[in-house]
Amino acid sequence: MNELMKIRDVSLQYGVSVRTLRYYEDMGILESIRPNDYAYRVYDENALKRLEQILILRKLDISIKDIQAIFKSSETKAMLDVLQKKVNDIDDEAAQLHILKKIITDFINQIKNYSFSEESDIKMLYERVNELEEKMNTIENDNAEEGSDSDENTNSEKISLNSLNHVSIPDVRILLLPECKMVSSGYGFFGEEKFDRFSDWFSNLDNGGNYTWQIPKDFAWYDPEKGSTVWWYVKPDYDVDIQDFDIVDFEGGMYVTAVSRDGDDEDGNRVYAGIKKWIEKSDILELDERPGHYTMFHITTHKYIKETFGFHQMEILVPVKKIEK
Repeated sequence: MNELMKIRDVSLQYGVSVRTLRYYEDMGILESIRPNDYAYRVYDENALKRLEQILILRKLDISIKDIQAIFKSSETKAMLDVLQKKVNDIDDEAAQLHILKKIITDFINQIKNYSFSEESDIKMLYERVNELEEKMNTIENDNAEEGSDSDENTNSEKISLNSLNHVSIPDVRILLLPECKMVSSGYGFFGEEKFDRFSDWFSNLDNGGNYTWQIPKDFAWYDPEKGSTVWWYVKPDYDVDIQDFDIVDFEGGMYVTAVSRDGDDEDGNRVYAGIKKWIEKSDILELDERPGHYTMFHITTHKYIKETFGFHQMEILVPVKKIEK
């Protein structure tokens, strides 16, 4: 029998989060087994080989959708086609960046003729920026028309002034969470029996999660000092058996939130960095770094959402407070 590895051991060995491993399984490109008498997901040698293939392709920035296509075909041509498509996409992006470089270089030359402090010159520069934006929009539209009959251009990066930023700022919302008591899973990891029991416990409170108005009630956060995760659920205001779980006092507070793909660490890091950048630019809010105010995440768990979009959504919540002036 092949040697089996627990999901946590695989996560540590390959530097991939447990959530990402579960995401790969949800997308049908990785498969684990869970013996009846065993509390954890485990992976055999074939699964580890497949994981290594996935990680190679992800390091080449190959999308999950394209990885699915590669694994569905037994022919090498499928992989070569995907890689060639990636090369073409890179060529397109390089061409667009070259155009953007020329436009910005022209703008630099214009700035040399104006003062950035004189009111009249500021207005002139503002008009020039608007002209640049129109030029870049024209380029985008031309590219879209040229690629209208091809799927290859549907996900290409658009040229805009925002592309000058290393981190794009996502659309955010401000969420106010009230002070309350939370039932806590205690420290653990997703995919382990303890977390599965916790999920089953609070899901049964809502008739298996089949409620029509989906208000976030569960939040998880990662403790870097302990290298472990904690999962919270808002304690119901009626008597309920909390089994062997703990109760903690949650102070509540404001959170800046945005949505990423559950299980996609790159997308999660991108959204988190974007939220942090949004907060840095704010003249009203700042990070709330008091004890008990953690960066948390909430998973949209309704199966219909997953079936519709092919992935779960993860809402990232970063604690903030009003800047005292």
